[in-house]
Amino acid sequence: MNFITRSTVNTDAQWNLYNKVAKRLLPFLLLLFVVSYLDRVNVGFAKLQMAADIGLSDAAYGFGAGIFFLGYCLFEIPSNLILHRVGAKIWIARIMIVWGIVTMLTLLVKGPTSFYVARVLLGIAEAGFYPGVILYLTYWFPSHLRSQVMAIFISGIVVAGVIGGPLSGAIMTGMAGVWGFAGWQWLFALEGVPAIVLGICCLWFLSNNPSSASWLNDQEKSAIAADLMADQAATRGVAGHSHNIRSVFGNKNIWLLVIANFSNLATAYSVSFWMPQIIRNFGISNLNVIGLLTSAPFLLGGVAMLFAGWHSDKKKERRLHCCAGLLIACIGLSMSGFFITSAPVALCGLVLACVGALVATPTLWALPGTFLSGPAAAAGIALMTTVGNLSGYVAPFVIGQVKQATGSMGYGFVTMGVIALVGAIAAFCAPAARMPRVEIARAADAATQRSY
Repeated sequence: MNFITRSTVNTDAQWNLYNKVAKRLLPFLLLLFVVSYLDRVNVGFAKLQMAADIGLSDAAYGFGAGIFFLGYCLFEIPSNLILHRVGAKIWIARIMIVWGIVTMLTLLVKGPTSFYVARVLLGIAEAGFYPGVILYLTYWFPSHLRSQVMAIFISGIVVAGVIGGPLSGAIMTGMAGVWGFAGWQWLFALEGVPAIVLGICCLWFLSNNPSSASWLNDQEKSAIAADLMADQAATRGVAGHSHNIRSVFGNKNIWLLVIANFSNLATAYSVSFWMPQIIRNFGISNLNVIGLLTSAPFLLGGVAMLFAGWHSDKKKERRLHCCAGLLIACIGLSMSGFFITSAPVALCGLVLACVGALVATPTLWALPGTFLSGPAAAAGIALMTTVGNLSGYVAPFVIGQVKQATGSMGYGFVTMGVIALVGAIAAFCAPAARMPRVEIARAADAATQRSY
Protein backbone atom coordinates (compact mmCIF):
# COMPACT_ATOMS: atom_id res chain seq x y z
CA MET A 1 0.00 0.00 0.00
CA ASN A 2 1.33 3.42 -0.98
CA PHE A 3 0.47 6.46 1.15
CA ILE A 4 1.90 9.16 -1.15
CA THR A 5 0.03 9.40 -4.45
CA ARG A 6 2.11 9.40 -7.63
CA SER A 7 0.34 12.47 -9.03
CA THR A 8 1.70 14.69 -6.20
CA VAL A 9 5.40 14.04 -6.96
CA ASN A 10 7.40 14.47 -10.13
CA THR A 11 9.70 11.44 -10.18
CA ASP A 12 9.41 7.73 -9.38
CA ALA A 13 12.49 7.95 -7.16
CA GLN A 14 10.91 10.66 -5.02
CA TRP A 15 7.67 8.70 -4.87
CA ASN A 16 9.48 5.56 -3.70
CA LEU A 17 11.52 7.41 -1.07
CA TYR A 18 8.64 9.21 0.60
CA ASN A 19 6.43 6.15 0.48
CA LYS A 20 9.19 4.27 2.28
CA VAL A 21 9.19 6.94 4.99
CA ALA A 22 5.40 7.05 5.13
CA LYS A 23 5.06 3.27 5.44
CA ARG A 24 7.49 3.28 8.34
CA LEU A 25 6.04 6.20 10.31
CA LEU A 26 2.42 6.86 9.46
CA PRO A 27 0.73 3.58 10.55
CA PHE A 28 2.42 3.78 13.96
CA LEU A 29 1.69 7.48 14.45
CA LEU A 30 -1.90 6.96 13.32
CA LEU A 31 -2.25 4.20 15.92
CA LEU A 32 -0.93 6.55 18.61
CA PHE A 33 -3.46 9.17 17.58
CA VAL A 34 -6.34 6.67 17.64
CA VAL A 35 -5.48 5.79 21.23
CA SER A 36 -5.04 9.47 22.10
CA TYR A 37 -8.41 10.47 20.69
CA LEU A 38 -10.23 7.55 22.31
CA ASP A 39 -8.79 8.49 25.70
CA ARG A 40 -9.81 12.10 25.17
CA VAL A 41 -13.44 11.65 24.11
CA ASN A 42 -14.47 8.34 25.71
CA VAL A 43 -15.91 10.51 28.49
CA GLY A 44 -18.84 11.19 26.13
CA PHE A 45 -19.85 7.53 26.36
CA ALA A 46 -18.86 7.13 30.01
CA LYS A 47 -21.31 9.94 30.87
CA LEU A 48 -24.25 7.80 29.78
CA GLN A 49 -23.70 5.68 32.91
CA MET A 50 -21.34 7.76 35.02
CA ALA A 51 -23.61 10.81 35.37
CA ALA A 52 -26.13 8.96 37.52
CA ASP A 53 -23.45 7.13 39.52
CA ILE A 54 -21.47 10.20 40.59
CA GLY A 55 -24.13 12.93 40.33
CA LEU A 56 -23.13 14.86 37.18
CA SER A 57 -25.56 17.39 35.70
CA ASP A 58 -25.30 18.36 32.02
CA ALA A 59 -23.61 21.63 33.00
CA ALA A 60 -21.15 19.84 35.31
CA TYR A 61 -20.36 17.31 32.58
CA GLY A 62 -19.82 20.05 30.01
CA PHE A 63 -17.49 21.85 32.41
CA GLY A 64 -15.56 18.68 33.21
CA ALA A 65 -15.32 17.56 29.58
CA GLY A 66 -13.97 20.96 28.60
CA ILE A 67 -11.65 21.59 31.57
CA PHE A 68 -9.37 18.91 30.13
CA PHE A 69 -8.19 21.55 27.69
CA LEU A 70 -7.17 24.07 30.33
CA GLY A 71 -4.43 21.77 31.61
CA TYR A 72 -3.69 20.70 28.06
CA CYS A 73 -3.24 24.25 26.79
CA LEU A 74 -1.06 25.47 29.67
CA PHE A 75 1.64 22.92 28.84
CA GLU A 76 1.30 22.83 25.04
CA ILE A 77 4.00 25.30 23.97
CA PRO A 78 6.60 24.23 26.60
CA SER A 79 6.05 20.60 25.61
CA ASN A 80 6.64 21.26 21.91
CA LEU A 81 9.79 23.26 22.60
CA ILE A 82 11.10 20.42 24.77
CA LEU A 83 10.34 17.92 21.99
CA HIS A 84 12.23 20.10 19.51
CA ARG A 85 15.20 20.03 21.87
CA VAL A 86 15.29 16.45 23.21
CA GLY A 87 13.71 14.59 20.30
CA ALA A 88 10.36 12.96 19.60
CA LYS A 89 11.29 9.44 20.66
CA ILE A 90 11.71 10.15 24.37
CA TRP A 91 9.15 12.91 24.65
CA ILE A 92 6.24 11.23 22.87
CA ALA A 93 6.93 8.06 24.91
CA ARG A 94 6.75 10.11 28.12
CA ILE A 95 3.48 11.73 27.08
CA MET A 96 1.78 8.46 26.24
CA ILE A 97 2.83 6.51 29.33
CA VAL A 98 1.70 9.24 31.72
CA TRP A 99 -1.64 9.86 30.01
CA GLY A 100 -2.36 6.11 29.95
CA ILE A 101 -1.86 5.95 33.72
CA VAL A 102 -4.10 8.98 34.31
CA THR A 103 -6.82 7.53 32.05
CA MET A 104 -6.86 4.32 34.05
CA LEU A 105 -7.04 6.20 37.36
CA THR A 106 -10.16 8.06 36.16
CA LEU A 107 -12.18 4.98 37.14
CA LEU A 108 -11.75 6.12 40.76
CA VAL A 109 -13.72 9.39 40.45
CA LYS A 110 -16.51 9.70 43.01
CA GLY A 111 -18.18 13.03 42.24
CA PRO A 112 -17.97 16.23 40.17
CA THR A 113 -14.86 17.54 41.95
CA SER A 114 -12.77 14.39 41.47
CA PHE A 115 -14.05 14.23 37.88
CA TYR A 116 -12.75 17.76 37.25
CA VAL A 117 -9.37 16.91 38.80
CA ALA A 118 -9.04 13.77 36.65
CA ARG A 119 -9.82 15.74 33.48
CA VAL A 120 -7.29 18.46 34.27
CA LEU A 121 -4.58 15.88 35.01
CA LEU A 122 -5.36 14.07 31.74
CA GLY A 123 -4.99 17.34 29.84
CA ILE A 124 -1.61 18.04 31.45
CA ALA A 125 -0.45 14.47 30.74
CA GLU A 126 -1.42 14.57 27.07
CA ALA A 127 -0.22 18.13 26.37
CA GLY A 128 2.14 18.28 23.43
CA PHE A 129 1.23 15.02 21.71
CA TYR A 130 -0.75 16.36 18.75
CA PRO A 131 1.41 19.44 17.96
CA GLY A 132 4.48 17.34 18.66
CA VAL A 133 3.57 14.83 15.96
CA ILE A 134 2.61 17.62 13.53
CA LEU A 135 6.06 19.16 14.12
CA TYR A 136 7.71 15.74 13.87
CA LEU A 137 6.21 15.15 10.42
CA THR A 138 7.80 18.40 9.16
CA TYR A 139 11.19 16.79 9.89
CA TRP A 140 10.46 14.06 7.33
CA PHE A 141 8.24 15.44 4.56
CA PRO A 142 8.56 18.60 2.40
CA SER A 143 5.62 20.99 2.33
CA HIS A 144 4.28 19.89 -1.05
CA LEU A 145 3.43 16.48 0.44
CA ARG A 146 2.16 17.52 3.84
CA SER A 147 -1.58 17.82 3.20
CA GLN A 148 -1.96 14.13 2.37
CA VAL A 149 0.48 13.15 5.12
CA MET A 150 -1.47 15.20 7.65
CA ALA A 151 -4.72 13.70 6.33
CA ILE A 152 -3.43 10.17 6.90
CA PHE A 153 -2.27 10.97 10.43
CA ILE A 154 -5.42 12.89 11.32
CA SER A 155 -7.54 10.02 10.00
CA GLY A 156 -6.84 8.63 13.47
CA ILE A 157 -9.86 10.76 14.45
CA VAL A 158 -11.88 8.84 11.88
CA VAL A 159 -10.66 5.44 13.03
CA ALA A 160 -11.30 6.40 16.65
CA GLY A 161 -14.74 7.71 15.71
CA VAL A 162 -15.63 4.55 13.79
CA ILE A 163 -14.39 2.03 16.37
CA GLY A 164 -14.73 4.17 19.49
CA GLY A 165 -18.51 4.12 19.70
CA PRO A 166 -19.02 0.38 19.18
CA LEU A 167 -16.00 -0.43 21.37
CA SER A 168 -17.12 1.85 24.19
CA GLY A 169 -20.67 0.53 24.02
CA ALA A 170 -19.45 -3.09 24.09
CA ILE A 171 -17.16 -2.48 27.08
CA MET A 172 -19.80 -0.63 29.07
CA THR A 173 -22.46 -3.28 28.50
CA GLY A 174 -20.27 -6.39 28.51
CA MET A 175 -18.08 -5.54 31.50
CA ALA A 176 -20.70 -3.92 33.76
CA GLY A 177 -20.56 -5.47 37.20
CA VAL A 178 -17.39 -7.50 36.63
CA TRP A 179 -15.32 -7.50 39.88
CA GLY A 180 -17.76 -4.95 41.26
CA PHE A 181 -16.88 -2.19 38.78
CA ALA A 182 -19.40 -0.34 36.63
CA GLY A 183 -19.18 -0.41 32.83
CA TRP A 184 -17.88 3.17 32.66
CA GLN A 185 -15.08 2.30 35.09
CA TRP A 186 -13.99 -0.60 32.89
CA LEU A 187 -14.07 1.78 29.90
CA PHE A 188 -11.39 3.99 31.48
CA ALA A 189 -9.39 1.05 32.79
CA LEU A 190 -9.18 -0.87 29.50
CA GLU A 191 -8.72 2.11 27.18
CA GLY A 192 -5.76 3.41 29.22
CA VAL A 193 -3.62 0.29 28.78
CA PRO A 194 -2.77 0.72 25.04
CA ALA A 195 -1.31 4.20 25.65
CA ILE A 196 1.17 2.78 28.18
CA VAL A 197 2.18 -0.13 25.94
CA LEU A 198 2.58 2.05 22.83
CA GLY A 199 4.50 4.66 24.81
CA ILE A 200 7.10 2.02 25.67
CA CYS A 201 7.18 0.95 22.00
CA CYS A 202 8.05 4.54 20.96
CA LEU A 203 11.48 4.17 22.57
CA TRP A 204 12.41 1.43 20.09
CA PHE A 205 10.36 2.31 17.02
CA LEU A 206 10.70 6.07 16.48
CA SER A 207 13.76 7.85 15.08
CA ASN A 208 14.16 11.51 16.00
CA ASN A 209 14.92 12.62 12.41
CA PRO A 210 16.06 11.20 9.05
CA SER A 211 19.76 11.49 9.90
CA SER A 212 19.32 9.14 12.87
CA ALA A 213 17.12 6.61 11.04
CA SER A 214 18.93 3.28 10.69
CA TRP A 215 16.34 2.14 8.14
CA LEU A 216 17.40 4.83 5.61
CA ASN A 217 20.64 4.64 3.62
CA ASP A 218 22.99 7.60 3.26
CA GLN A 219 21.68 8.58 -0.18
CA GLU A 220 18.09 8.62 1.09
CA LYS A 221 19.04 10.69 4.14
CA SER A 222 20.83 13.21 1.90
CA ALA A 223 17.87 13.44 -0.49
CA ILE A 224 15.42 14.19 2.31
CA ALA A 225 17.81 16.75 3.82
CA ALA A 226 18.18 18.48 0.44
CA ASP A 227 14.39 18.59 -0.06
CA LEU A 228 13.83 20.10 3.38
CA MET A 229 16.57 22.69 2.84
CA ALA A 230 14.93 23.71 -0.45
CA ASP A 231 11.62 23.90 1.40
CA GLN A 232 13.08 26.24 4.01
CA ALA A 233 14.62 28.41 1.31
CA ALA A 234 11.24 28.72 -0.40
CA THR A 235 9.54 29.44 2.93
CA ARG A 236 11.83 32.42 3.61
CA GLY A 237 10.41 34.12 0.52
CA VAL A 238 6.83 34.02 1.84
CA ALA A 239 5.36 37.17 3.35
CA GLY A 240 5.19 36.85 7.12
CA HIS A 241 7.96 34.26 7.43
CA SER A 242 9.21 33.60 10.99
CA HIS A 243 12.17 31.55 12.20
CA ASN A 244 12.66 32.57 15.85
CA ILE A 245 10.22 32.05 18.70
CA ARG A 246 9.67 35.71 19.58
CA SER A 247 8.54 36.66 16.07
CA VAL A 248 5.75 34.07 16.14
CA PHE A 249 3.67 35.96 18.69
CA GLY A 250 3.59 39.10 16.54
CA ASN A 251 2.86 37.24 13.30
CA LYS A 252 -0.70 37.98 12.13
CA ASN A 253 -0.67 34.91 9.87
CA ILE A 254 -0.35 32.51 12.77
CA TRP A 255 -3.03 34.31 14.79
CA LEU A 256 -5.49 34.07 11.91
CA LEU A 257 -4.75 30.35 11.67
CA VAL A 258 -5.21 30.10 15.45
CA ILE A 259 -8.74 31.48 14.97
CA ALA A 260 -9.39 29.05 12.13
CA ASN A 261 -8.15 26.11 14.19
CA PHE A 262 -10.22 27.19 17.20
CA SER A 263 -13.31 27.24 15.01
CA ASN A 264 -12.56 23.89 13.42
CA LEU A 265 -11.93 22.16 16.73
CA ALA A 266 -15.09 23.68 18.20
CA THR A 267 -16.98 21.85 15.47
CA ALA A 268 -15.16 18.56 16.02
CA TYR A 269 -15.63 18.57 19.77
CA SER A 270 -19.25 19.66 19.56
CA VAL A 271 -19.92 16.53 17.55
CA SER A 272 -17.69 14.18 19.60
CA PHE A 273 -18.86 15.21 23.06
CA TRP A 274 -22.58 15.61 22.39
CA MET A 275 -23.59 13.21 19.63
CA PRO A 276 -24.12 10.20 21.98
CA GLN A 277 -26.37 12.34 24.17
CA ILE A 278 -28.34 13.67 21.17
CA ILE A 279 -28.92 10.17 19.82
CA ARG A 280 -30.18 8.99 23.21
CA ASN A 281 -32.48 12.01 23.47
CA PHE A 282 -34.18 10.79 20.29
CA GLY A 283 -35.28 7.64 22.13
CA ILE A 284 -32.42 5.26 21.34
CA SER A 285 -31.23 3.69 24.60
CA ASN A 286 -29.17 0.69 23.43
CA LEU A 287 -25.51 1.64 23.92
CA ASN A 288 -24.33 -0.62 21.09
CA VAL A 289 -26.73 1.06 18.65
CA ILE A 290 -25.64 4.52 19.84
CA GLY A 291 -22.04 3.49 19.28
CA LEU A 292 -22.71 2.34 15.74
CA LEU A 293 -24.62 5.52 14.86
CA THR A 294 -21.84 7.80 16.14
CA SER A 295 -19.32 6.05 13.89
CA ALA A 296 -21.06 7.00 10.63
CA PRO A 297 -20.07 10.71 10.49
CA PHE A 298 -16.42 9.86 11.08
CA LEU A 299 -16.41 7.22 8.37
CA LEU A 300 -17.83 9.61 5.77
CA GLY A 301 -15.63 12.44 7.00
CA GLY A 302 -12.52 10.27 6.75
CA VAL A 303 -13.12 9.52 3.08
CA ALA A 304 -13.69 13.22 2.38
CA MET A 305 -10.58 14.21 4.36
CA LEU A 306 -8.26 11.83 2.51
CA PHE A 307 -9.60 13.11 -0.81
CA ALA A 308 -9.15 16.74 0.30
CA GLY A 309 -5.55 16.09 1.38
CA TRP A 310 -4.69 14.45 -1.92
CA HIS A 311 -6.47 17.13 -3.96
CA SER A 312 -4.77 19.94 -2.01
CA ASP A 313 -1.31 18.51 -2.70
CA LYS A 314 -2.15 17.84 -6.34
CA LYS A 315 -3.36 21.42 -6.88
CA LYS A 316 -0.72 22.85 -4.48
CA GLU A 317 -3.45 24.92 -2.83
CA ARG A 318 -4.31 25.08 0.87
CA ARG A 319 -6.44 28.12 1.74
CA LEU A 320 -9.59 27.43 -0.30
CA HIS A 321 -9.65 23.78 0.72
CA CYS A 322 -9.53 24.82 4.37
CA CYS A 323 -12.22 27.48 3.93
CA ALA A 324 -14.52 25.06 2.11
CA GLY A 325 -14.35 22.60 4.99
CA LEU A 326 -15.16 25.26 7.57
CA LEU A 327 -18.11 26.53 5.52
CA ILE A 328 -19.49 22.99 5.29
CA ALA A 329 -19.10 22.71 9.07
CA CYS A 330 -20.98 26.00 9.51
CA ILE A 331 -23.89 24.75 7.40
CA GLY A 332 -24.00 21.42 9.24
CA LEU A 333 -23.98 22.91 12.74
CA SER A 334 -26.60 25.49 11.81
CA MET A 335 -28.80 22.77 10.31
CA SER A 336 -28.56 20.74 13.53
CA GLY A 337 -29.34 23.80 15.62
CA PHE A 338 -32.36 25.00 13.69
CA PHE A 339 -33.84 21.50 13.29
CA ILE A 340 -32.81 20.01 16.63
CA THR A 341 -36.31 18.59 17.19
CA SER A 342 -36.17 16.61 13.94
CA ALA A 343 -33.93 13.60 14.52
CA PRO A 344 -33.10 12.81 10.85
CA VAL A 345 -32.31 16.43 9.92
CA ALA A 346 -30.33 17.14 13.11
CA LEU A 347 -28.23 14.01 12.67
CA CYS A 348 -27.61 14.81 9.00
CA GLY A 349 -26.42 18.24 10.10
CA LEU A 350 -23.96 16.71 12.57
CA VAL A 351 -22.69 14.36 9.86
CA LEU A 352 -22.15 17.35 7.58
CA ALA A 353 -20.39 19.28 10.37
CA CYS A 354 -18.09 16.35 11.05
CA VAL A 355 -17.25 16.01 7.36
CA GLY A 356 -16.51 19.73 7.07
CA ALA A 357 -14.24 19.77 10.12
CA LEU A 358 -12.26 16.80 8.85
CA VAL A 359 -11.94 18.25 5.33
CA ALA A 360 -10.50 21.49 6.75
CA THR A 361 -8.04 19.84 9.13
CA PRO A 362 -5.18 18.51 6.94
CA THR A 363 -4.94 21.64 4.80
CA LEU A 364 -5.12 23.87 7.86
CA TRP A 365 -2.20 22.04 9.47
CA ALA A 366 -0.17 22.10 6.25
CA LEU A 367 -0.25 25.92 6.27
CA PRO A 368 2.09 26.78 9.22
CA GLY A 369 5.02 25.02 7.57
CA THR A 370 4.71 27.31 4.55
CA PHE A 371 5.78 30.41 6.52
CA LEU A 372 7.36 29.09 9.76
CA SER A 373 10.66 27.27 10.21
CA GLY A 374 13.00 26.12 12.99
CA PRO A 375 11.98 27.01 16.57
CA ALA A 376 9.24 29.25 15.18
CA ALA A 377 7.56 26.20 13.66
CA ALA A 378 7.64 24.40 17.02
CA ALA A 379 6.20 27.42 18.84
CA GLY A 380 3.69 28.36 16.11
CA ILE A 381 2.23 24.88 15.76
CA ALA A 382 1.97 24.61 19.56
CA LEU A 383 0.34 28.06 19.74
CA MET A 384 -2.28 27.00 17.19
CA THR A 385 -3.01 23.90 19.24
CA THR A 386 -2.94 25.70 22.57
CA VAL A 387 -5.44 28.42 21.74
CA GLY A 388 -7.35 26.19 19.34
CA ASN A 389 -7.91 23.54 21.97
CA LEU A 390 -9.57 26.07 24.25
CA SER A 391 -12.51 25.31 21.98
CA GLY A 392 -12.52 21.89 23.61
CA TYR A 393 -13.50 23.72 26.77
CA VAL A 394 -15.74 26.33 25.16
CA ALA A 395 -17.79 24.03 22.90
CA PRO A 396 -19.05 21.45 25.42
CA PHE A 397 -19.41 24.07 28.16
CA VAL A 398 -21.45 26.47 26.02
CA ILE A 399 -23.70 23.73 24.66
CA GLY A 400 -24.16 22.26 28.15
CA GLN A 401 -25.07 25.63 29.63
CA VAL A 402 -27.47 26.44 26.79
CA LYS A 403 -29.15 23.05 27.09
CA GLN A 404 -29.57 23.48 30.83
CA ALA A 405 -30.94 27.03 30.42
CA THR A 406 -33.27 26.42 27.47
CA GLY A 407 -33.90 22.69 27.53
CA SER A 408 -32.53 22.41 23.97
CA MET A 409 -29.09 22.14 22.40
CA GLY A 410 -30.25 23.93 19.26
CA TYR A 411 -29.08 27.44 20.11
CA GLY A 412 -25.72 26.07 21.20
CA PHE A 413 -25.15 24.41 17.84
CA VAL A 414 -26.16 27.58 15.97
CA THR A 415 -23.54 29.45 18.03
CA MET A 416 -20.93 26.86 17.04
CA GLY A 417 -21.98 27.35 13.40
CA VAL A 418 -21.25 31.07 13.64
CA ILE A 419 -17.83 30.26 15.13
CA ALA A 420 -17.11 27.96 12.16
CA LEU A 421 -17.98 30.80 9.78
CA VAL A 422 -15.57 33.14 11.60
CA GLY A 423 -12.86 30.51 11.17
CA ALA A 424 -13.44 30.31 7.42
CA ILE A 425 -13.12 34.09 7.14
CA ALA A 426 -9.90 34.07 9.19
CA ALA A 427 -8.26 31.40 7.03
CA PHE A 428 -9.29 33.24 3.88
CA CYS A 429 -7.78 36.52 5.14
CA ALA A 430 -4.37 35.17 6.25
CA PRO A 431 -1.82 36.83 3.91
CA ALA A 432 0.62 33.91 3.95
CA ALA A 433 -2.20 31.48 3.21
CA ARG A 434 -2.67 33.18 -0.16
CA MET A 435 1.00 32.82 -1.10
CA PRO A 436 2.08 29.19 -0.66
CA ARG A 437 0.92 27.75 -4.00
CA VAL A 438 3.84 29.31 -5.90
CA GLU A 439 6.34 28.52 -3.15
CA ILE A 440 5.17 24.93 -2.75
CA ALA A 441 5.42 24.43 -6.50
CA ARG A 442 8.91 25.95 -6.52
CA ALA A 443 10.14 23.56 -3.82
CA ALA A 444 8.52 20.58 -5.52
CA ASP A 445 10.10 21.46 -8.87
CA ALA A 446 13.49 21.90 -7.22
CA ALA A 447 13.22 18.38 -5.81
CA THR A 448 13.06 16.91 -9.31
CA GLN A 449 16.52 18.36 -10.05
CA ARG A 450 18.12 16.15 -7.40
CA SER A 451 19.14 12.55 -7.65
CA TYR A 452 17.37 10.05 -5.42
